[in-house]
Amino acid sequence: MSMIKRFSVLYVGQIDFEDVGADATPANDRRYPNETLIEPYYHAEELAKHMDDLGFYCLWAAEHHFQREGYEVFPNLTLLGVHLAGITKRLKFGAGFNIVPMWHPIRLAEDFAMADVMTRGRLIFGVGRGYQSREVETMGAPLIDQDANRAVFEENMEIILKAFNEESFSHKGPRHTIPAEVPYRGYEMTDVT
Repeated sequence: MSMIKRFSVLYVGQIDFEDVGADATPANDRRYPNETLIEPYYHAEELAKHMDDLGFYCLWAAEHHFQREGYEVFPNLTLLGVHLAGITKRLKFGAGFNIVPMWHPIRLAEDFAMADVMTRGRLIFGVGRGYQSREVETMGAPLIDQDANRAVFEENMEIILKAFNEESFSHKGPRHTIPAEVPYRGYEMTDVT
């Protein structure tokens, strides 16, 4: 009886580097053109098809932004997963991870729920707080202040879990009030579905 039953791959979406090693151009000085930065999208398609044919379980990817140096170029894992699920048969697609403080929690929950339906359950929802200040801070969330980052992450996750697990809900916290306390068609909503 085999102990290992599932095999997965993490592909972060890096370009094919020609300039590497001790004498290479420093990462911060690299600026690749868009034509080069989109090549990993096509590599992901090829990799997903090959993994699917070989019976792999899951292709994992990482959410990153502003990667002009070509390291990790996938800004939306849900969109990537939906596309790759459409060109494969069984392979699952994992988010390692969605950077929760950078997303509005309702938007992330709705996008993933819709993708889950469209792919018939072939996406794996992964979450994290982020670790690159240029990404998280630029997107309007705290990172340098780790206590603030943790607080945003925890509140957003509370909302996401309510959205995934409850028929309807409301939330009032330090960052979000859901639904917003505003008139809508002559009345004020008390919960969202």
